[in-house]
Parts: sequence; structure tokens; C-alpha cells
Amino acid sequence: MSRQETIPNLTSETAITILNKMIDELQDPSNVQKLEEARDNVGNEMLKMMQYLFPIVMQIQMDIIKEYGFPEGREGIVKFAQMLRSLERDDSEVARLHSLIKAHYLPPVSVNAAANESPIEERVSSN
Repeated sequence: MSRQETIPNLTSETAITILNKMIDELQDPSNVQKLEEARDNVGNEMLKMMQYLFPIVMQIQMDIIKEYGFPEGREGIVKFAQMLRSLERDDSEVARLHSLIKAHYLPPVSVNAAANESPIEERVSSN
């Protein structure tokens, strides 16, 4: 049996169950403490977030997805993330829950502010 055959099919319902379990685990007091300590040390620096917060969240995710038949380690989490992205296109609840998880390791980004400061828009509006 190839490793590909060991990866389960991911439905929206299963994804929602897994994502809710991940959120519950991220809200467990011991994990909240780990994340807060890491967040205090990194501030709003993206590189430091990826070094310190991302691994904590990824470990929690890997521990949960293996319960649902995904391979341990990098292969499982990559495949799970790919399947989630596909489901997010058609299921707003999957997208919403996944964004809640990503908020644990990504800094808030103000898309409107960045768009408003675009040099292209400044040139267009001044013409």
C-alpha cells in the first residue's frame, strides 16, 4: 500500500469537526499559556511568529489530524492543508474556522489600509 492510500478523504463535515477540535485544543489553558508566552516574545514580527508560534500550532494540528487517519509529520499536515484550501472555496464555515486557527500564528493584516496607500491608486486619483 502506498502512502497516498493512507490519506483519508476529507469532507466538509469532517473538516469542521477537526477544526473545532483544533480550536478547542488551542484554547486549552496549557496551550493558551504557551502561545501567550511565545506571543510576548515575538511582538508583531512575522518571522519570529513563524519561528515560535507556528510550530506550537502545527504540533497541535498534527496531533489531532493523526487521530483522523492522516500520516504523522509534515506529509500529513501538508496534505490536510491542501484539502482544507479546496474545501474553503465551497464551504464558508470551513474557511471561517480555518481563519480562526491561522489567527493564532499570523499577525493581523489590514488589507484596506495597504490598498489605500498604494502608489498606483495615488497616481490614478491625482489624474
